[in-house]
Amino acid sequence: MPNFLKELTLIEIHWGKPLSFVVSSAGEIQNFSTAEQVRYWLRKKWPVTDQARDRALHQVEAAMDCMASVATARRAFIVAARSAGFVSRHLASQPEYRVNA
Repeated sequence: MPNFLKELTLIEIHWGKPLSFVVSSAGEIQNFSTAEQVRYWLRKKWPVTDQARDRALHQVEAAMDCMASVATARRAFIVAARSAGFVSRHLASQPEYRVNA
């Protein structure tokens, strides 16, 4: 019986401009620059398990399989980040947003 090797082709889905969020009360900033990184965070490091997180994970995985658009996945991820209490790095840098201790 011949031994057949299955060819595996991996492609990286272009995620676009990185999304940056403040992810801790200490002000730690996380840059999300690939769909793979976003998927890892949603699966392993996400602070809440809610409908927004589940939808974002579904959309990111669909985009990685070329079954959904990256734009849809990014929007779902932004909604999940807000639901988790993350703040956009851009917003956090605005003077009117800062909270004085």
